[in-house]
Amino acid sequence: MEQQKQNPLLRLKEFILPLKGKFLQSALLAVLGVAAGMVPYFMVSRMVIALLGGNSDMNFYVVCCLWAAGGYIGKAVLANWSTSMSHKATFQTLREIRKKLIAKLGRVPMGYLLDNPSGKFKDTIVDRVESMETTFAHIVPEMTANLLVPVLLIIYLFTIDWRMALVSVITLPAGMMFVMAMGKSYSAKYKGAVEATKNMSNAVVEYINGIEVIKTFNQNAGSYEKYANAVNYNADYYFQWMKSCQWFMSAYTAICPATLLTVLPAGYLFYAGGSLSADAFVTVMILSLGIVGPILAASNYVDSIAMMGTIVGEVTGILDAPELIRPQEPVQLKDTHISIKQVAFSYHAEGGEVLHGIDLEFAPNTVTALVGPSGGGKSTIAKLAAGYWDVSGGDITLGGKSLKRIPQKQLAGQIAYVSQDNYLFDESIRENIRMGRKGATDEEVQAAAAAAGCDEFIRGLDQGYDTRVGTGGGQLSGGERQRITIARAMLKDAPIVILDEATAYIDPENEAILQQAVAELVKGKTLIVIAHRLSTITDADQIIVVEKGNIKAAGTHQELLAHSALYQKMWQAHIGTREVEA
Repeated sequence: MEQQKQNPLLRLKEFILPLKGKFLQSALLAVLGVAAGMVPYFMVSRMVIALLGGNSDMNFYVVCCLWAAGGYIGKAVLANWSTSMSHKATFQTLREIRKKLIAKLGRVPMGYLLDNPSGKFKDTIVDRVESMETTFAHIVPEMTANLLVPVLLIIYLFTIDWRMALVSVITLPAGMMFVMAMGKSYSAKYKGAVEATKNMSNAVVEYINGIEVIKTFNQNAGSYEKYANAVNYNADYYFQWMKSCQWFMSAYTAICPATLLTVLPAGYLFYAGGSLSADAFVTVMILSLGIVGPILAASNYVDSIAMMGTIVGEVTGILDAPELIRPQEPVQLKDTHISIKQVAFSYHAEGGEVLHGIDLEFAPNTVTALVGPSGGGKSTIAKLAAGYWDVSGGDITLGGKSLKRIPQKQLAGQIAYVSQDNYLFDESIRENIRMGRKGATDEEVQAAAAAAGCDEFIRGLDQGYDTRVGTGGGQLSGGERQRITIARAMLKDAPIVILDEATAYIDPENEAILQQAVAELVKGKTLIVIAHRLSTITDADQIIVVEKGNIKAAGTHQELLAHSALYQKMWQAHIGTREVEA
């Protein structure tokens, strides 16, 4: 079901809301800190006026200096206090955002994950969320303070002389004009920068993940060229972007602080004309120097503000992705009977159907094999039965309940899914097997490994069950990884087992061991198996022949040999392959 899209600004407010108290306290401390930083300006103006008036009281100047020093110290203490508080609130916020993103990925259909490169999710969850730190930790308190205090200072100058107050801020809009001219294309430029960085991240991930294939087929030059082009484009884009901004920013930073260029001549004219006192002239002259500094500091966060909309948009895009909507309360299941009624399915709304009106029954405690040409829809049927996607049409029930009415956690507990490419985490073999059932004892883990036929090779490793398998299990062979995933499934002990070409990587020497392990795994359970070796499923209770998203035939091995031309062709091809191997 499609989630309602949420405005990025509302999403940003949603992120901050739980810790708004800490952010407000941080902003208040930052305001007080900037205000304290204005104290030295007031003290300097008082001392200059006193000097011009002939005041020679040393105590007066000592007190003014102490107040100025107190302002500097207060600014440092309050600024650090504000920054510390804002960072604590920020990192808690970023943690919650990442937790929401990870939890969301567990609720979306598998198709959404497969449609997007892994580099995109990594880039958003790690890099993009991390880049929000500047906005949350600095913009909220510091930009608030750096804008509010100068405004109050300008108001104070208006109480002294409205003409001088206006003159003191003339350079600000003059400098801002250059920033505004640059900002016309800034948003589009930043989006282009984000896209360039994403393409570079995706190219890096693709290059690293495919390094084995690249080396095997001697494709280093072409593959590296794609990676290098993405990196060079990213660097060149940022260089050209910064180059186009340089003149505007230089003019901005040169013009805005030049308040004395307007204050001194105007003030002299007003003073000479008798409409401005010397005290007021000196006060405005000195305080005007304190207006621009905080405003320039605030302008340093323009980049962060500009990118925030893009970043929040990316985060919102994931959080608003379609979900597999499921209830939270467990339901009562009569048995493990799976019924597929008139099921149609498309991976994408704009794509064509890959399954067309499928009708199937998987009875409890039976073995059903799905066979057929590659790409015919076998794995899709199995994954739909496991609840990985919602069907486009028709319905699938388990124990008399539609999968859409079964909580995702409950459904996952009913099914052990083993495919040929199950993922192993870069942890010990023991912990990878234990993922089948958290809390399982070491003895239970080892018993599952023994039943799966992998205890012997595990004990032969240098660190035995404590051996780390590497990312994706890369330090083990395909067959070893497969046996570990089967051990994991055996430890889970779910009533329904789906084997999606789970023996594809097993060598002939270990096939008998694995077949025995699978027999133990599925004893007394409902088994759905997709096999590339037809000889392993000849004893199945029913064999379903799938081709081009349709059920072509169903029956036992002998019945299909007698009545299904497609199955006969597949069997003859399989027998021929075995004879060649022999």
